[in-house]
Amino acid sequence: MADMADAGYTTADGRKIGGIVMEMKNITLRFGGVVAIKDISFDIREGEIRAIIGPNGAGKSSMLNVINGFYHPQEGDIFFHGKKRRSLKPYQIAEQGTARTFQNIALFKGMSTLDNIMTGRITHMKTNLLDQMLWWRSAEAEEVANREVVERIIDFLEIQAIRKTPVGRLPYGLQKRVELGRALAAEPKLLLLDEPMAGMNVEEKEDMSRFILDVNDEFGTTIALIEHDMGVVMDIADRVVVMDYGKKIGDGTPSEVRANQAVIDAYLGVAHD
Repeated sequence: MADMADAGYTTADGRKIGGIVMEMKNITLRFGGVVAIKDISFDIREGEIRAIIGPNGAGKSSMLNVINGFYHPQEGDIFFHGKKRRSLKPYQIAEQGTARTFQNIALFKGMSTLDNIMTGRITHMKTNLLDQMLWWRSAEAEEVANREVVERIIDFLEIQAIRKTPVGRLPYGLQKRVELGRALAAEPKLLLLDEPMAGMNVEEKEDMSRFILDVNDEFGTTIALIEHDMGVVMDIADRVVVMDYGKKIGDGTPSEVRANQAVIDAYLGVAHD
């Protein structure tokens, strides 16, 4: 990979990656006397797939929760498009264009696939409750526009056949896909994925990897993800930051991380020729 300038970089396959979307500077997060994240700095650039990896307990989910506004670090600063971010609540960060999925599926199990994905449009719903109850023209137009977006996502994720099925009846892999659809319904500029392949079989992982790549390519969505499957990370990520015991021990392209001895010792376990 060519040296990065402020304007971005070019990947090995010729894709253009833009400037910094989010920058974490010297982030430290404590829970009482436990240090979950210690003095970590890294950035996420426009249009890239940025992976965060590490052994169990490394602090990966805590870092994603800091990015998402669930946790507020005691030390360090977060910059979003070059501006220092104050302590915002998760819904305020969502309004700025950040959406996420969760390690444990967080869907409305009794609702249909369509209705679950529709909930992802909440940040785009501007009409008030009275307008919706009386079904004024503005509320009707908004509903139609939101349904069009959701139907496009259903087609994109190839889940037309389950659009009216309660998600609680769906197999695990399809529930994960519905959760991705709900996040996409927010039309995020930054998409956070917390272990999107967890619990999936090989075929389901291949499908999810394809959809993540397509989201990045077709929508131009910047993606930051946590993932334990190193094969998936090495295949789809542009850059990888590696955590261990709350510290950053590696940061670079997949090939650079794969050759990093500290990463090998802490995560991979074996040296690679």
